[in-house]
Amino acid sequence: MIEVIFDIETQKLFSDITGDNIADLGVSIVSAYKRNINDEGDEIDGKMDSFWIDDLSGLWSLFSGVDRIIGFNSNSFDVPVLLPLAPYDLKKLPHFDILEQVKNSLGFRLSLDAIAKETLGHSKTDVGTNAVKYWNEKTTESLKKLKDYCEMDVIVTKEVYDFGKKNKHLKYKDKWNTSRTVEIDFSYPIKVDNGQMGLF
Repeated sequence: MIEVIFDIETQKLFSDITGDNIADLGVSIVSAYKRNINDEGDEIDGKMDSFWIDDLSGLWSLFSGVDRIIGFNSNSFDVPVLLPLAPYDLKKLPHFDILEQVKNSLGFRLSLDAIAKETLGHSKTDVGTNAVKYWNEKTTESLKKLKDYCEMDVIVTKEVYDFGKKNKHLKYKDKWNTSRTVEIDFSYPIKVDNGQMGLF
């Protein structure tokens, strides 16, 4: 099986745009970790790549022919921002949104950082507002910070996904600062053979 875990950063914040077209945020960079996994779900090998807005061609080929594309809040954020730039319909790809699974179980949303802190014992390395600042500064140092931040978000997403898939739950703290567990199922759907045979 082939999986891609990805994350995007944008050029603007919601406060910088008018209207409700999320694509107006613009893409600055996309980081993606493509890997092979065996039948037990263990990683065989993997590679991280990052793509700036002026050269996304490698991203589209990276997404092609994979079994699952994994993100956090990706169906509501990352995919809509990328849609106008893609050479094909991104919505038709096999997306798996971790946040959707969590929300379906809990009834409310959680941030990736909140889940990572409690589940993994560590948090994200930076915040999204800084990612926009780094892009606007456009210095060698700031762009390196942006790339590192985006790639680290992918790594944290991967670690949360792998923990959830293996343990069937994720952890978070509620509003009373009490540790809680949310049951989830990240397994692949079982393929059913309908047993139909040809006439000849």
